Amino acid sequence: MSRPGSESLPLRPNVGAVLFNRAGLVFVARRADLPNAEGAPGGWQLPQGGIDGNEEPRVAVLRELAEEIGTDRFRVVGEHPDWLTYDLPPELVGIALGGHYRGQRQRWFALRFLGVDRDIRLDRDPHPEFDAWRWTPLPELPALAVGFKRPIYETLVSSFARFAVSEPGA
Repeated sequence: MSRPGSESLPLRPNVGAVLFNRAGLVFVARRADLPNAEGAPGGWQLPQGGIDGNEEPRVAVLRELAEEIGTDRFRVVGEHPDWLTYDLPPELVGIALGGHYRGQRQRWFALRFLGVDRDIRLDRDPHPEFDAWRWTPLPELPALAVGFKRPIYETLVSSFARFAVSEPGA
């Protein structure tokens, strides 16, 4: 059952980042607002964020990722060809995403991390979104996602599998 009027709410334009290290593992981070969700789905997620005004998605993903992980030591290596969407579950409509959206319309990018682990600094933002991070194998992403985001993570596993490889010297 959806909240009255929720059907008229728009989808929020958003970008997401699947950041691969040189060993082919993916960066995931724990939401700061869910610190006790160590093993719970949704406590860990991929970096993502809103697109500002007329900002191009590729520009937005670079900005969002730098803001959320405190470094710009990465480059875009791929892009999912389609916009992916999800609707919030009814109990979150009117609450999550500032209450202004029924879900998100996302453009996803694969990026390669060019730095070293100590370059990642979640504490650089005065209001960090994440409080912990780790590298994880790409196929494990869907199990980390909340149910309404799981289909997107499954799509990303298929779409970006070619980047989950170890680079020489990793």
